[in-house]
Amino acid sequence: MNTHISLYVDPDDIGDPEAIRRLVQRQINLPADTNTDYVILKKSIDARKKRPRFLLDIEVFPGETLHKKMPEAVKFKPISTDYRVIVVGAGPAGYVAALELLAHGIRPIILERGKDVVSRRRDIRRLHAEGIVHPHSNYCFGEGGAGAYSDGKLYTRSHKRGDVHQILSLLIAFGAPEDIRVDAHPHIGSNRLPRVVRAMREAIEAHGGRIHFDAWVTDILTDGGKVRGVQINHQETIAADALILATGHSARDIFELLARKKIRIEPKPLAIGVRIEHPQTLIDRIQYHHSPRHSALPAASYRLVEQIENRGVFSFCMCPGGFIVPASTADGELVINGMSLSARDAPYANSGVVVEVRLEDMPQKDLPPEHWPLAALNFQKQIEQQAFQLGGSHLKAPAQRMTDFVSERLSPELPGSSYHPGVVSAEVHTLFPDNIRRRLQQAFRLFDRKMKGYFTEEALVLAVESRTSSPVRIPRDNVTLMHPQIENFYPCGEGAGYAGGIISAAMDGQRVARMIAEKLRMTP
Repeated sequence: MNTHISLYVDPDDIGDPEAIRRLVQRQINLPADTNTDYVILKKSIDARKKRPRFLLDIEVFPGETLHKKMPEAVKFKPISTDYRVIVVGAGPAGYVAALELLAHGIRPIILERGKDVVSRRRDIRRLHAEGIVHPHSNYCFGEGGAGAYSDGKLYTRSHKRGDVHQILSLLIAFGAPEDIRVDAHPHIGSNRLPRVVRAMREAIEAHGGRIHFDAWVTDILTDGGKVRGVQINHQETIAADALILATGHSARDIFELLARKKIRIEPKPLAIGVRIEHPQTLIDRIQYHHSPRHSALPAASYRLVEQIENRGVFSFCMCPGGFIVPASTADGELVINGMSLSARDAPYANSGVVVEVRLEDMPQKDLPPEHWPLAALNFQKQIEQQAFQLGGSHLKAPAQRMTDFVSERLSPELPGSSYHPGVVSAEVHTLFPDNIRRRLQQAFRLFDRKMKGYFTEEALVLAVESRTSSPVRIPRDNVTLMHPQIENFYPCGEGAGYAGGIISAAMDGQRVARMIAEKLRMTP
């Protein structure tokens, strides 16, 4: 009979399946010669003691040998109906929605404003080298969405929105490493995720889906309270029986289009702050109690949160052994984000540290009603434009030592940084309204109580971290998942305000696609 156990494993043994098997047998008092198989359900790190250990949640099968099967990606059906569903956006929500539609025999037509995931790299290289922002092909736009070149973090708390394990199995079937199934904080890495994305696209096309790149949606066509299709690139129109809008959190033109057409949208609270960069060896020493870390241990990470003056201040998108990258989507603005490769072996650790901003905190709170839906978006945009001006040309980032940010003084010199376009010493603290700046300053000192050594002149503060989530929510009915004004119009994923990362976006795409399949089957 199988049984569940929790098992501590020393870093010296974590890479040796036979050593783990002996520890399993010892814990449940089995003779060493017993044929025992096991499955690791979850792997995390317990670093509370001086020597960190791995903690494994294991299902044990005494006297058995398991025959593991590769998961089947999707059970596709032949395209057996004339229904066409347009999916706007080739990120995790859009691609998983498309795969789910194909599983129901419905043809998806995916429209992606950017380029395919490989061609996109050339525009990203130019972004780094020349500071030139391609408005449709950058870190936020293009096949794979904003997550494709931003580490591929798969951790989510959104378990009520769908089956996390099913989405993980889907990613594994398309080439993601098996480890993501068991790691407490799984990630794929920006070097591996593009291959997974491309495999998804090839499966979609092989089974009847259609994908159009450089297809920028410039109008949403409606008639009689129903969606009828879209216009792309101000020219071609494509008809559809349903429309999934999965554009991601940075598609400001789409939000502005909806506002112009008087399709209801709402401002949404967001978070604004900075990106913090420490030497990875320093974070390892704080978290693992010594440095260098054991070779079996991953680059140390952290998650920090404080309540300051009734607002949350928290770390976001922590990238151990990673890089800071320019995530701007238009000229004249500066946005930064973090990424890392699968090995996470770069010399710096970076993380966003952001302050919760509620609608009542925004300077635009007294705007006329017709401008209110875009209030959070405009606040976000204003901060990004000010950051660009503070940094100067070629997307250089304004930066300040953490200690100087708190003391409100210019840093005479700056430590090294992974940010390739370069950093310039600037008074970053002047960028933010008082309610954000003050909370960030207090948070850095409070974080040091949890991680002694976090508050240090070795840490660099770079601006601005502003795209943590969509500044707009596109409302939808809780049951039908359709927009309350327009039938067959399905806001979806992070851009619509219903997800917060790769996994939750994928689950939302799957959920919306299932709802569409059910509705179309019922339509005479």
